[in-house]
Amino acid sequence: MKNLYPLKFKAQYLDKIWGGNKIKTHLGKDFGNLPNCGESWEISGVQDRVSVVENGFLAGNNLEELIEIYMGELVGDRVYEKFGVEFPLLIKFIDANDDLSIQVHPDDQLSKKRHQAFGKTEMWYVLQADPGAKLNLGFKEELTKEQYLEKFEAGQLMDILNFEEVKAGDVLFMPAGRVHAIGRGVLVAEIQQTSDVTYRIYDFDRKDSEGNSRELHTELALDAIDFTVPDSYKTEYKTQKNEPVQVVKCDYFTTNVLELDKKLECDIHKLDSFVIYICLEGTCELEYAEGTVSFGKGETILVPAVLEQFFLNPKNGEVKLLEVHL
Repeated sequence: MKNLYPLKFKAQYLDKIWGGNKIKTHLGKDFGNLPNCGESWEISGVQDRVSVVENGFLAGNNLEELIEIYMGELVGDRVYEKFGVEFPLLIKFIDANDDLSIQVHPDDQLSKKRHQAFGKTEMWYVLQADPGAKLNLGFKEELTKEQYLEKFEAGQLMDILNFEEVKAGDVLFMPAGRVHAIGRGVLVAEIQQTSDVTYRIYDFDRKDSEGNSRELHTELALDAIDFTVPDSYKTEYKTQKNEPVQVVKCDYFTTNVLELDKKLECDIHKLDSFVIYICLEGTCELEYAEGTVSFGKGETILVPAVLEQFFLNPKNGEVKLLEVHL
């Protein structure tokens, strides 16, 4: 069996009622003739949308097939033991040309009980934001379920929600249960558990192309919402050149920001996990024992767990990456 290598996957583009064209204009990705491209799924194990390899001798095979064959060599032994052939993360870019619906995701326990699925904890890294653009993250102040319902039924939901103005480089972490929404004018990279379970709370009374209102999940959402308020909704961090800076560490993934202006040696053997690199700026060359793979702004690459040592080499100046692993 031939050796594994850093994998690129075919992006999957999704047309959304709130989508725009920044995935093309800002990230340089060609989504064809979609009128409102809202999402680019970069790496996915979600059923019916499992990612397909586009580089090397494994091109044309999907991620689930590869995990069946390579098991821990691809994802790491501990990851394979826990998740089997289901890839545990979904990586995507989201372009909000209009406000997304106010929503919440259930945690693992509730999601397994109701949907036989994992919950959804996620994070956003803001790639670009128009002046004054905002995100919804949780509530302004702590509420009881009864206080929330009273405001909701009175049509005063927007009065109790917390909105944060954002700029490029901001990091926002959303544990399952936190009410949230991406506001108009924001482009983000999203890292999340493999789950498509979403409870829509409010959709601004929008209609779809056939004049129908989108379904709301008011009752389902009630048991999923976390009504507590953290000290801060934004993740504070300072970048340091040529070394990873951890911005999120949770039970489901760890994410680092990497700003490089020189070659960096990486040793991942202690992780026992695959590593994903999302290129935010510049062009990077990944050098490993058997060759090199180049990837640039808007591209995502998966490094198999078995490739324990490699180099990241910025080309033509600086490169900015997100580094993700379990």
